[in-house]
Amino acid sequence: MPKITPDQVRVPADVMPDARDTYVDNYMKATRGTGRLMLFACDQKIEHMNKDFYGEGIDIADAEPEHLFQIGKQGVCGVLAGQRGLVAQYANDYPEINYLIKMNSKTNLVGVKQDDPYSPQLTDLDAVLAMRDAGVNIVGLGYTIYLGSEYESTMMAEAGELIAQAHANGLLVVLWIYPRGKAVTAEKDPDLIAGAAGVALCLGADFVKVNPPKPEDGRTPAEALKVAAMAAGRTGLVCAGGSTVDAETFLTQLYDQIHIGGACGNATGRNIHQRSLDEAVRLTKAISAVTLADWSVADALAVFNGDKDFTLEMI
Repeated sequence: MPKITPDQVRVPADVMPDARDTYVDNYMKATRGTGRLMLFACDQKIEHMNKDFYGEGIDIADAEPEHLFQIGKQGVCGVLAGQRGLVAQYANDYPEINYLIKMNSKTNLVGVKQDDPYSPQLTDLDAVLAMRDAGVNIVGLGYTIYLGSEYESTMMAEAGELIAQAHANGLLVVLWIYPRGKAVTAEKDPDLIAGAAGVALCLGADFVKVNPPKPEDGRTPAEALKVAAMAAGRTGLVCAGGSTVDAETFLTQLYDQIHIGGACGNATGRNIHQRSLDEAVRLTKAISAVTLADWSVADALAVFNGDKDFTLEMI
């Protein structure tokens, strides 16, 4: 099982001396003392709106937003990522969850054929710090950049400034980076995915969430992902989970992403929350068994099926 101690956390130089201990504490919390990230993505109520939470194939429990927080409390996750307002509405009832505030979002109503994507910043850092000062367990921020959009310069500038401010206050930052826009013909091209990972490093992110690449040269997606993990350098790379698939397929892909592709975690939303509470909780434990403890797919699948259990002590 991967395990790190506080003195092994590599602290970026833009973390101010008086915030160093806070950064280390937040890093240990977010990675559950492993250096790897299990991110439960709960930002889709803006990104994909209600189609991700109600409809065919989706458990009715997901229609109620509190379902997300029940999963976060009962399951095994590193951080729960959601917009400031969503977290503000529920955090007092779920104080034990590590929160990552998603600072920008857009809906999917305007398609790329109508306009290049731009995800506006929804709040400033002061509002997030005020929540933290009020007792909300906020360990980091998240921000989405659409590389290749005609608005990429605005998003990159906003992200760069947020990262500097967040680090100065001891917070981690995860960048969602997706090549997308009229200039992009293949959003999951391995070279573009690797390029996105390198951009995240240059902006100073602690982790970057990318889509799994789709190579056309005979390599597997995990083999192509290795190049992106190398390009990310000291920025940890994690893959988006995508739409819901069966547990064995998902866990196998995740295992390969980590052990072949060099990923240092996962960022999963729909694959978790579209299930019943019991099933979703078991899947978080199975995912964390692979991500945080290097369990095999077979053992993780046994956790999902209820034949084994997986727990971690809170940091």
